[in-house]
Amino acid sequence: MFPLCKSCFRTNIRVIMKMSFSTLHILLAIALLHPVSAQEKPADEPKKPDTKEESAKKPEPVSIKSKVTIAGQSVPYTATTGKLVLRDDKGDAKASVFHITYTRDGIKDTKDRPVMFAFNGGPGSSSVWLHLGILGPKRIAFPGDGTQPVEPPARLIDNDLSMLDVCDLVFIDPVSTGYSRAEKDGNPKDFHGLQQDIDSVGDFIRIWMTEHKRWASPKYLCGESYGGIRAAGLAQHLQERYGMSLNGVILLSSLLDYRTLIGAQGSHLADQVFLPTFATTAHFHKKIQGEREEILREAREFAFGGYGVALMKGNEIPSAEKEAVAAKLSKLTGIPVETWIRKSLRIDPFEFRKELLREEGKVIGRFDARVAWATTDPNATSAEYDPSYSLAIGAFSTAMLAYLGDELGWQEDSHYEVLTGKVGPWSFGSDNRIVNLTGRLSSAIRDNPKLRVLVMGAHADLATPPEGVPYSLRQELDLPEEIRKQFTFTYYDAGHMFYINPPDLVKSRADLLEFLKP
Repeated sequence: MFPLCKSCFRTNIRVIMKMSFSTLHILLAIALLHPVSAQEKPADEPKKPDTKEESAKKPEPVSIKSKVTIAGQSVPYTATTGKLVLRDDKGDAKASVFHITYTRDGIKDTKDRPVMFAFNGGPGSSSVWLHLGILGPKRIAFPGDGTQPVEPPARLIDNDLSMLDVCDLVFIDPVSTGYSRAEKDGNPKDFHGLQQDIDSVGDFIRIWMTEHKRWASPKYLCGESYGGIRAAGLAQHLQERYGMSLNGVILLSSLLDYRTLIGAQGSHLADQVFLPTFATTAHFHKKIQGEREEILREAREFAFGGYGVALMKGNEIPSAEKEAVAAKLSKLTGIPVETWIRKSLRIDPFEFRKELLREEGKVIGRFDARVAWATTDPNATSAEYDPSYSLAIGAFSTAMLAYLGDELGWQEDSHYEVLTGKVGPWSFGSDNRIVNLTGRLSSAIRDNPKLRVLVMGAHADLATPPEGVPYSLRQELDLPEEIRKQFTFTYYDAGHMFYINPPDLVKSRADLLEFLKP
């Protein structure tokens, strides 16, 4: 689910700004998709295999037959749960990757049947969010518009808006998430990094395609949150390493360049990228009035126009100009002029989440800014927790574990890692540069001009604001006009996991159907 880890990124942004880019990368990953604390290794953990033969033994998959009604049509399918073994050049097992595959029954010729590989982000997240939230044949039914918690225990219902009628689905849990683990002769750290992750997931996709004889099928990737980073890297990697040309990449509540999220001394890009989402959030909570689309247009223009110019002036901005800019910001966000002036025209999203409804004694969500729950610390200067994360984690965890055992028939003694901190510290590379995969995605499209990209953003997403990816792509100055037309942008009302809002779920299926058309 969430675009990047979400556990509890409660560190004050002012402290974060003082950290090195390496440290920032680690913290942001743990903050973007709900990271959770690493658990201690249990004393009674099953004994590891003593031989390479045992370690390399491929677990037997479990398959079930079922059906779901989609768009008024009964869709029979096979769900296969299993582990795929990744091996090194010597043939020794490095890791086993847990995955769940859904294939529609009755398809005689699969060469025209698309297959979509889906994964979430974190780093450290399993694929449960995309699986049980939007794409799979089962989903969690959240009450109302998705801003209220479900009555525990969470239940699954048939997903009549699943994509299974038109596309086979493969949900991948990267190594150390879900039930995926490094093998006896593998080192978990060999999979916990930007390129290592791309390599291992790419290897999984290659093997899966070969075993299922699907090289002739149309191929798509769908990545949520940090999964967008992974998908962008995979688009280039699969092409260059295996000659696998993709038909499409879906960036769902994603990012490409960490600079669009990280505020730092001397850098004001994140302030600009977040401003339009501040405006749409303020409008949702009725702190500002007017037509949302007009407010959004005005906020976008100001963010990358007058506001950006004012930020570049730093402490040399004239007082009169500073007051005028603060007044404009207040009009767009509902945050008082005095607060903007006191904060030197810069308010980070954690402060915004605390300030917007401070008078009501509420804090708003990071993953879904529509969610507002009671504050636990009225005197805090930043949001002390994320109610939208609290709303979702229990429901998805419970529903997934029940589904695995009760319906899919998969039994395993180890813990299913829905979200884990065991992947940290995540290696973002040793060149001390901010991670930016925009160039890799552009390179993939340059070499495969038929590759299309669907960018799905959400107006209440304060984890990966929807202005981030469009900004990143605008900076690809050498990308020809005809290739820029390969990108499609679409927006939703809710937050990071916009699909828990019923109208957005309906719209997302329509958008995906259009995108999957040949």
